[in-house]
Order: sequence, then structure tokens, then C-alpha cells
Amino acid sequence: MPTTRETVLAALHARLQPLAALTLRDEVLPERIPTAGLIILRDGQPGEPEVTLSPLRYHYQHRAELEVVVQAGTGRASTFDDLIGAIGAALDADRTLGGLCDWVEPEAPASVDLPVEGAAALKAAVIAVVLHYTTTCPLA
Repeated sequence: MPTTRETVLAALHARLQPLAALTLRDEVLPERIPTAGLIILRDGQPGEPEVTLSPLRYHYQHRAELEVVVQAGTGRASTFDDLIGAIGAALDADRTLGGLCDWVEPEAPASVDLPVEGAAALKAAVIAVVLHYTTTCPLA
């Protein structure tokens, strides 16, 4: 049986699958970026939980990360903006990931343009996504 952490991360990954961009989880950056863009979900860190007693519960604010990358000669900024907007809309549509999470809160991206020798430049950002969830055991 998967842990609460894994269940929530798998639900986040599934939530992003319908987007036009290729969505991967914990993969290396491929040599080629798809035309619609690329999203790589990184598991991140659950951090230190707040603990309540009677009944014992561990309340996490898990910081996962989305690496978002687009590559285009022209229209790179608008393609990137469209992808960021699609991610926001997907998360906004279900902030509890089907009831598996108390709340999902993405943070604003800080984008960078990265030149690539002999190819179109990349526009990329890391978006932190804070997943609020509760478990009965830090290992469950």
C-alpha cells in the first residue's frame, strides 16, 4: 500500500498529465524538448511536520517542485506563459487532488532564458507546489 506522501505526489502527477506538455516525474532533462513544452515533477521535501496529539497526527507542508521548460525560436515567451497558465488552471480545478490533500498551493515562477548553442533558446522555471496533507505516521 503506498504511503500518503506517494499517493499525493502520484495524484499531482496525474493532475498534470492531460496538459499538452510532456509531464514526467523524477526524470532527467531529455535532449529534446517537445514543442508544447516539458514539465518534470520533482518529489521535493516534506519538511518538519506540525504534530497534534489525541489523536496523533502529522501535518505536512510538502514542497514539491515542477521544472517547466519550453524551447522555441519565436513565440517562446507566449508558449511558456500558456503552459504556466495551463498548470495554474489544472491545479485550480481541484485544490484537494480528489480529497487526498487538504490544499495545493503553487508559488509564482521565476523564469530564466537559457541559450543553447546551435539551437533555439530555452525558457525555464521551477515552480514550488506546497502540498498540505496529514498522516497518522511519518512513514505512512
